[in-house]
Amino acid sequence: MYGPPMRLYVYRIHGHHCANIVTSPEGEGSAVLLRAGRIVDGLDVARQRRQTMVDDELLARGPGNLTKAVGITMSDLRTDVTSPGGVQLGARVQTPGTILAGPRVGVRLAADEPWRFWIDGEPSVSAYRRHPKAGRPKSR
Repeated sequence: MYGPPMRLYVYRIHGHHCANIVTSPEGEGSAVLLRAGRIVDGLDVARQRRQTMVDDELLARGPGNLTKAVGITMSDLRTDVTSPGGVQLGARVQTPGTILAGPRVGVRLAADEPWRFWIDGEPSVSAYRRHPKAGRPKSR
């Protein structure tokens, strides 16, 4: 997470791979967790990797499902997502709907900070689940 920007930071947690894109200059710890996505090409491959029967829009719902569906593993650590070959950010640009912000998912600290962003109505967005040890929500 302290590497060069636009590189993948991949790690394992609870038996799943998760991926972040580093967003700050090298040496500063800052990244964005890839929480969900929509598979637009290679649906058959994504279904095979997930090994479960779910609707297409749910194949990459949640950080662990996303990495499994697109095949991100520890071998992708430090991959430049702007370079050809390996994991890349998609070139397809779609104008999103309304972007919403809300409390963080599955964390105890700063759980009420509106640091989780999603496109309103996007079915691949995972459901909000407050961490059981995060305490009561703060009113704003």
